[in-house]
Amino acid sequence: MEESEHMAASTRATLSLVADEDSSKRRQILDGARKLFMDLGFDGASMGEIARVAGVSKGTLYVYFADKNRLFEAIVEEEVLDQQKVAFNFDPERDAVTTLQEFGQAYIELLCRPGGGSAIRTVMAIAERMPEVGRRFYNNVVALTIARLAAYLEAHVRSGDLDIEDCQLAATQFMQMCQASLFMPFVFQAAPAPSADRIAQVVGSATRIFLAAYQTKQD
Repeated sequence: MEESEHMAASTRATLSLVADEDSSKRRQILDGARKLFMDLGFDGASMGEIARVAGVSKGTLYVYFADKNRLFEAIVEEEVLDQQKVAFNFDPERDAVTTLQEFGQAYIELLCRPGGGSAIRTVMAIAERMPEVGRRFYNNVVALTIARLAAYLEAHVRSGDLDIEDCQLAATQFMQMCQASLFMPFVFQAAPAPSADRIAQVVGSATRIFLAAYQTKQD
């Protein structure tokens, strides 16, 4: 019995080591591929060059990913998961001014973080050729954030604080206003990532404009 338990424990330990090594190798490939996609774009990055930058053989690369499309999809999925980890506080008990300002700042910092613009540019560039990848990124990142903000706005419409007919539209409007003068210059590399002070200024302006339009007017 003891020998059987010892063998089972040894097998589990071996499998764990193999899994860790497998995960580490996959991470090594993804990191190398991400850098190359950012530098050269999807078309410019060959599987051979990806293997070289990642420090693995071409044969090893193909063990993990059948082709460049599968590799790119894996990188996009990681970007989706990373963005989904950002916790926006949409507690309906919080007041609209605080919630909108904090969300707006966190949202723009996420969009304009180092590497963030490159990831979005790469997805945009490939969306026409791989529409499912583009749709998945939009639905799991952009549309999901819009829906969460819209749900918060709907709660404040019900409580009488806000007067909004279309909360999905209003949520999109607020997010676009927060991007004004910040995101487009950044994503097209016409300007560096905006400073915290500049983000606060733009988001503060967006919040004031939004509430001037949608806050319930007091008699």
